[in-house]
Amino acid sequence: MSTQVRHPIWLPAVRPAGARTFATLYALESFARASIASVIPIQAYDLLRSEQGVSLLYTLVALIGLSVTLFMPMIIGWLTRRWVYTAGVCLLAVGALFFMTHTLWGQLAGMLARVMGASALAITLNLYIMDNIRKTEFMQSESLRMASSMLAWTAGPTLGVFLYSNYGLLAAHGVVVGFSLILLATFWYFRLGDNRMIRAGKVAAVNPIANIGRFVRQPRLRLAWVIAFGRSCFWTTFFVYGPILMVVTGEGELAGGILVSAGNALLFTALFWGRAGKRFGGRATMSFAFLALSAALMAAALAGEVLPLATAGFLLLAAFFTIAIDALGSTPFMRAVRSYERPQMTAVYRTYLDFSELIPPLVYAVVLAFFGLGAVFCTLAVFTAICGLLTWKYLPRSL
Repeated sequence: MSTQVRHPIWLPAVRPAGARTFATLYALESFARASIASVIPIQAYDLLRSEQGVSLLYTLVALIGLSVTLFMPMIIGWLTRRWVYTAGVCLLAVGALFFMTHTLWGQLAGMLARVMGASALAITLNLYIMDNIRKTEFMQSESLRMASSMLAWTAGPTLGVFLYSNYGLLAAHGVVVGFSLILLATFWYFRLGDNRMIRAGKVAAVNPIANIGRFVRQPRLRLAWVIAFGRSCFWTTFFVYGPILMVVTGEGELAGGILVSAGNALLFTALFWGRAGKRFGGRATMSFAFLALSAALMAAALAGEVLPLATAGFLLLAAFFTIAIDALGSTPFMRAVRSYERPQMTAVYRTYLDFSELIPPLVYAVVLAFFGLGAVFCTLAVFTAICGLLTWKYLPRSL
């Protein structure tokens, strides 16, 4: 009959979004980003020939990226989540094209596009997760998501440096474009959309400054931000100064890529840490991980440039404990945030990544003016110890 509607057979075939859906998307995104994670600082160092100059470049990029993150709720309101996610994927590919120019301005534009794309992807994916995953399952879901990215973050950095060193810019950054296209196709296959059952309340702030005020007035959100900021500071330091350490001590560019890959190979332990969090509680597990991370960083600081391979070993140990915080660290925020203000608070929460790419390089630029690379790890060790004490004192036992 003319009134009947026949739907394409393939439409019902896609399962409702679950933990594996988001793990798949995150794994593909990780491939698109990880393959040049070690190439970017090395390429920046090749252009600037200064460790301090690299720190200042990262500081500038993070400062601009921060403003984009704060306005992300407004952008989502204009374009909806699926189009913001799509734009984020496209920015990863566009950034790769800028990097191919191998100029200082191309480097800056590529880093900016990469930061803005990562911001869009992180915020929208977190919103999808909170819409589709129960609060009691956040810990298991996040540990699965971290573990799913292991292959990307293990093989990607070494592959990227290998391609950059042996086949040039086009090969290294072309991989990013390829994985971005695969990610985009997969995302649209899953057909994720906005949760229309959740509407912003009348008190939800639209102005980015007002959003920050609402966030800061909620103690549990503040603590969740500090936890995320602390772990992200380690990864910023590890990805940037680990490869630079290998280069300046004569171990070579490939050694830097292998170091980053080895650290990321430990991501499979996220499943172990997820079980540990369920067994001993998130508070105890994360506090222990922060303090153990601090001890490993202090050992790396003592080894410094004199014993670069020993320093690398201690950094890998630090990465092992940081993965515990990666696996469990998003749970305090996801459980504490109110449903009606998720977009606004998620954007503010996401600034931990921007600040972790802004503040450490700025601080390190000052430290490096007086001391060697070992002082970078010592500075971070002090801060992560403080994060551990705050986590133990203020995070609820029931988490």
